[in-house]
Amino acid sequence: MTRGTRRPGRAKAEEAETWRTAITQIEPNKIMVRGYVLDELMGRVSFGEAVYLVLTGELPSRDVGRLIEALLVSSIDHGVTPPSTLAARNVATTGAPTRAAAAAGVLAFGSPLGGGGSIDACFHFLEQGLGLVGEWVSYDDAARRLVEQLHDEGQLPPGFGHRFHSQDPRAGRLLQLTLELDLEGPHVRLLRSVERVLAERRQAGEDPPLPINADGAIAAVCGDLGLGAETASVLFMVSRLPGIVAHALEEQQRQPPMRQIDPAGHTYDGPGERRLPETRR
Repeated sequence: MTRGTRRPGRAKAEEAETWRTAITQIEPNKIMVRGYVLDELMGRVSFGEAVYLVLTGELPSRDVGRLIEALLVSSIDHGVTPPSTLAARNVATTGAPTRAAAAAGVLAFGSPLGGGGSIDACFHFLEQGLGLVGEWVSYDDAARRLVEQLHDEGQLPPGFGHRFHSQDPRAGRLLQLTLELDLEGPHVRLLRSVERVLAERRQAGEDPPLPINADGAIAAVCGDLGLGAETASVLFMVSRLPGIVAHALEEQQRQPPMRQIDPAGHTYDGPGERRLPETRR
């Protein structure tokens, strides 16, 4: 066999080793994401719709796209106190690149206290409850069983309660949108049933006030859209990243390097409350 000649069967072996992807196809002068030409999507679909496409493989309806957009806006930032934000600022104050500070913030996600950690737990909590709902078990009945079981175990339901908000405005708006867009499904219905059961227990003096929080609303909304728990958590991560980057940049632009960051010692000096222009309402 002459030098450089491919051995018999080598081509077939290489072909057998080829792995597959169904996300993006790259050709000379052409990019296709899930089969759609990327430059044709640009300016025609929203970022939320594009995120939905790349994660699920299909473009959402306009109403679903609007709900995904609202979800992405809902968690874009929550001040300087979340651990993810503090992690990003602590890395940024060393003079590290913005990408390193952002990565530190993202790595703080995942636990109930780190930001977004309750989404996964609430998703599975709702799935467990929906497994109980049937001809003889209503949403309220299932909610009572879930809450009583957690109470007996000394735990609180995931997706409820907040250290700042007695009524989380993000959760309220997301759930309102599911009604406006006719997208409310069993996950949201069960979430509202749990809210009612908790309100009854609070009135009876058995539990502290536990409003639905943003994590709970995101879990329920994603469940009704057919998105899994992991995808719901990813959407939160995508949502929060711009806020984390903004904090990292502000830390380096406005604060001295290598400072000791006390989140309780901050003062807000940004714009006062503003109203959206009429064209955006």
